[in-house]
Amino acid sequence: MTSFSRNSFQEVFVALSSNQVTKQISFYQNYFCIEPKVNASTYGEFHLPGLKLAIFEPSLAHAAEFSQISSGPMSLCVEVNDLEAAIAHLTSLGYPPPGDIIHASHGKEIYAYDPDGNRLILHQS
Repeated sequence: MTSFSRNSFQEVFVALSSNQVTKQISFYQNYFCIEPKVNASTYGEFHLPGLKLAIFEPSLAHAAEFSQISSGPMSLCVEVNDLEAAIAHLTSLGYPPPGDIIHASHGKEIYAYDPDGNRLILHQS
């Protein structure tokens, strides 16, 4: 029997499935203002501080498994220096946050959504 420990991991990253990969890659490229490290017709990959974000198109055999109505429990949390500027940036991309800024014990935040409806939580301490 092999032992399993934290040394068993090579890498952990967030992957978002999408049936509109090109649109999603463009959204995150414009949102993060960086080029993807990998940009193929069915896959894109962004290397960000503390996170690798992959966007992929599921195969037809697995498409139903990844179909979604909403973001569910998954959120992409992005800590920002200036929440109002981040909101203005998303709005300029055509994806304004639908709600108001929330004042929480850890700072202020707002929920926003990418083209597929995946939740982004923008947070400013």
